[in-house]
Amino acid sequence: MPELSLVIPVRNEADNIAPLIAEIRAALDGNLDYEVIYVDDGSDDASPQRLRDARRDFARLRVIRHRQSCGQSTSILSGVRAARSEWIATLDGDGQNDPADILKLHAASRAAAPPAHLQLIAGYRHKRRDTWLKRLSSRVANAVRGRMLRDYTPDTGCGLKLFARDTFLALPYFDHMHRFLPALFLRHGGSVTSVEVNHRPRTRGISNYGLFDRLWVGIVDMLGVMWLQRRAKRPVIVEDAN
Repeated sequence: MPELSLVIPVRNEADNIAPLIAEIRAALDGNLDYEVIYVDDGSDDASPQRLRDARRDFARLRVIRHRQSCGQSTSILSGVRAARSEWIATLDGDGQNDPADILKLHAASRAAAPPAHLQLIAGYRHKRRDTWLKRLSSRVANAVRGRMLRDYTPDTGCGLKLFARDTFLALPYFDHMHRFLPALFLRHGGSVTSVEVNHRPRTRGISNYGLFDRLWVGIVDMLGVMWLQRRAKRPVIVEDAN
């Protein structure tokens, strides 16, 4: 079993696939025993062919393809279900996350004195390389989300995360859940920590997500997560039934 399974959801990111895989190999080869699972979320560009090409000389690469687009949360779930490691790292496929930061998150999970019940290490893009509108909207969203959900995470939208596979699969699944993972892990009884990571401007391809696409659905989803938090029950077992 590999030490780490890296799950990368993509949709129409053909030009980013080969460069990102090269960066992953440069960062992780010799440092971790890992596998890479690309989840192609119904791409209609050259992404499927680029992934087939990459798999020819990269034995660690596995590919899952959705017949039609199901969204980022479902893509992550498909990848996590297929993963063989107990720990999962997620990475955006657009090249804005730096694969070298995976080692920082992995080191945080193996720290000498980690927080009790540590289940999620979230990347924190302290210096974002996006447009001013995207930075502003993200800052507002994180502030509102932090106040309403009390997830104590400065950047819940960062695609670079490391978490326990079994805990993730035990979380309530819903579309867009990837934006609320800190709150959901806390609800489950785990602890969450953030690690500052590098962020880079997009140099190839076009974003599949718009500001207003996320705004309204995010409000509805946040209310749903608040409902889940209020209904959570975590029993403390004091007697073994055996």
